[in-house]
Amino acid sequence: MKALGIEGTAWNLSVGVVNENKVLSHISKPYQPNSGGIHPREASQHHADNIASVIDKAIKKAEIKPTEIDLISFSQGPGMGQCLRVVATAARTLSLSLDIPIVGVNHCIAHIEVGRWKTGCEDPVVLYVSGANSQVLGYRSNRYRVFGETLDIGIGNALDKFARKIDLNHPGGPKIEKLAEKGNKLIELPYIVKGMDFSFSGLITSAENQINKKPKQDISYSIQETAFAMLTEVTERALAHLSKNEILLCGGVANNKRLTNMLETMAENRDARLYKPKPEFLSDNGAMIAHTGLKMYKSGIKHTTNINIKPNYRPDTVEVRWR
Repeated sequence: MKALGIEGTAWNLSVGVVNENKVLSHISKPYQPNSGGIHPREASQHHADNIASVIDKAIKKAEIKPTEIDLISFSQGPGMGQCLRVVATAARTLSLSLDIPIVGVNHCIAHIEVGRWKTGCEDPVVLYVSGANSQVLGYRSNRYRVFGETLDIGIGNALDKFARKIDLNHPGGPKIEKLAEKGNKLIELPYIVKGMDFSFSGLITSAENQINKKPKQDISYSIQETAFAMLTEVTERALAHLSKNEILLCGGVANNKRLTNMLETMAENRDARLYKPKPEFLSDNGAMIAHTGLKMYKSGIKHTTNINIKPNYRPDTVEVRWR
């Protein structure tokens, strides 16, 4: 069975084609703002202008005909409403024109499922870190439960916000990482963990107040050390609470080497193992939507072309029937 998945919750437009065993293709065409952060209207226009060609390229790279596709899946949310509407419209059109089923997929759960698929981990505590999302999750009683999450902005958006303040363009996270590698003096910044939740706004505001007072390298280094320690602490506590021995790191910020190193050290100290998929499956991608849609469909979940987008779609509201 072959599934085509369309991802477009924010800046990255991506289409993937998978079957039960492997990824047949996935093609991405990210939106790049001329300046500043992601503008939702511009991002949605980018997706509308390019979605047909990205779908066409993904099908050709998979070396199949459109009539060989058995299922259409798309990112239903969470995400930017304008971008989600473009993706949903394309998915509905394909479903109707090819007369094949359609499934709406929770974007966060798709990151988890492609991570499990590509790393072989079975029942991990998940640290999901991206631009808009920062959550610690674990599977229990047919749902991915959120055990801890950001109280304000995602870690990716926090890094991007500071990057813009020092005139670095989008995406800012990798550029902050490069700067941090050159820093070595830890500046005290707010370390905010409340129960199992965490907060980044105060940390970034405090870091911004250090601009023109301290070297950018040391501020970047201190942001990473403080924020990633908060994420590692909550992940470790979830690991102990759930008595699990696997950690899955996923989402675009998972590409950061320092965050990975912190989690690896913590995992070793707890006789646990850290899993992380290849970079192509860490950032938003169509293959994760296709793979999760296929698992949902084979578990009996079927939607109609009247399905609506869900900009605030939480992963813990989804009944997981496929595990």
